[in-house]
Amino acid sequence: MIIGLDVGGTHTDVVLLAKDGIRKAVKVPTNSADLFHTVLTGITAVTAGIDPASLRRIVLSTTLATNAIAQGCIPNVGMIVSSGPGIDPEYFRTHRNYTAVRGCIDHRGREIEPIDPEQVRQAAQCFLEQGITHLGIVGKFSVRNPAHEIAIQKALPPGFERIFLGHRVSGSLNFPRRIATTYLNAAVFPIHYAFFNAVRQSLAERGICVPIHIMKPDGGTMLLDASVDQPAQTILSGPAASVMGSLAFAFDEEDAIILDIGGTTTDIAVLVNLAPILNPSGITVGSYKTLIRSMESHSLALGGDSAISIAQGRLQIGPERKGFALAFGGPYPTPTDALCILGKIKTGNTDRAVEGFQPIAKALGCGIEDAAKQVLDTLCRTVVQEANELLRRINEKPVYTIHEILEGYRVHPKKILLLGGPAPYLASRIERFSEGMQVGVVPRWDVANAIGAALARTTTEVVLFADTQQGIAMAPEESWQEKVDRQFDKDKAIEHATALLRQKAVRLGAVPEDLETEVIEEYQFNMVRGFYTTGRNIRVRVQIKPGLIAASDAIVGMLSQE
Repeated sequence: MIIGLDVGGTHTDVVLLAKDGIRKAVKVPTNSADLFHTVLTGITAVTAGIDPASLRRIVLSTTLATNAIAQGCIPNVGMIVSSGPGIDPEYFRTHRNYTAVRGCIDHRGREIEPIDPEQVRQAAQCFLEQGITHLGIVGKFSVRNPAHEIAIQKALPPGFERIFLGHRVSGSLNFPRRIATTYLNAAVFPIHYAFFNAVRQSLAERGICVPIHIMKPDGGTMLLDASVDQPAQTILSGPAASVMGSLAFAFDEEDAIILDIGGTTTDIAVLVNLAPILNPSGITVGSYKTLIRSMESHSLALGGDSAISIAQGRLQIGPERKGFALAFGGPYPTPTDALCILGKIKTGNTDRAVEGFQPIAKALGCGIEDAAKQVLDTLCRTVVQEANELLRRINEKPVYTIHEILEGYRVHPKKILLLGGPAPYLASRIERFSEGMQVGVVPRWDVANAIGAALARTTTEVVLFADTQQGIAMAPEESWQEKVDRQFDKDKAIEHATALLRQKAVRLGAVPEDLETEVIEEYQFNMVRGFYTTGRNIRVRVQIKPGLIAASDAIVGMLSQE
């Protein structure tokens, strides 16, 4: 059996999946101030009466790192950056404790200016005197030659607990984004490490000793142990869980919009030919543009528990969530209260909802039920407008799905897949504003995101660079380098990269039946001097194809029949 857990802003959803479908599903309130106990409460509830030996794995999706960054609650860390001439590293300053040092490597990986170890030691000593023990190190062309980042690390005085090197963060070229991503890795590491160590220890105390995976924003997973080296990869994994949960039930190949309407936010994403659209550059977290591979999605601060108010005579929903709906003990009227008033939700205290809607109805000059309908219409119209805005932005650029680039393709969805707590109650209203698009509610809409986390397969990628004139091939992210001759070409590069990819995927938690590899980038350029070809410059990127685990078909089939 598999446990899938998704931490949302309002509720944390947990499912226990077996070959015959969902054995158990629970929802527990999310305590954003104590996510550790929220996660444990959910796992304890879903495993009550279950033999721990029957569990195969647990997949967690958490907002821990995202919340820490959004709230500015991240530890003070240091950054040492080597950029060389031609660019001012101050343009990319991440925070106060950021130091640029001498040293330069060019775009082909050749050293232009060496590192000054004494300058590095002085900078590091300043950090240690401020109590900073976590550090990021980035060189401009470290993915072509990581020697300077390694040299800086070796020059450091003792006292640092954890050091992140830029070339291990991503194999992609982009100096500013590598600085930001390395900084975020260093910054969220202590929070991430403490949280998941506590989870692992608590599970062991309950007799649960199974592989623990964590959801990534690209829709894949990785082992908890591996995530310690890439803690920033856990950022924004929630929307990815939603997409994977809907992917399990998207049976045709039409473009589709995914709407996950939760209590606090609504997550919007798009599928093309059953593949999520990818943000090719990397996600933006707060003010930081990163190299973190992610689905293209938009989180709208609007959900079932968003507070309703009247501003200058106009109805306003959100963006704040100030607690549960009135009908469930909260302080302010919400769209969930509107659903209670209209009889869609029957479990809350309708009298409290009606009482809370009286001033809203009075301000709008209508009856209570009409006010409730206006609230739901406003919510649904706004969600559809934001979805259309996301489509417009996607269609302004080349479309990158998580599998391939679709040159000239225009996304034109005819279907909306809806999930989240209020999904079945809002489907008809969403359809009314969707200009002819068909709206379908995902089976088990209430916990579909947790199902998506449970069924997502382990993903990873490898970037390999070769320069046959210099006689080298390297994948710095994997600490791999080999000498090559003039005959080395793109096909051989793909072969080496794929072998590295398979090894890496198994290390991160993949099982053999899910090792479906594909090439997503392949470039080969001749280098010419005078009238002669002097070598080849080669770059390939391969990945484990994102999708659902091999065992998902039977489970999805059973869920579809429920």
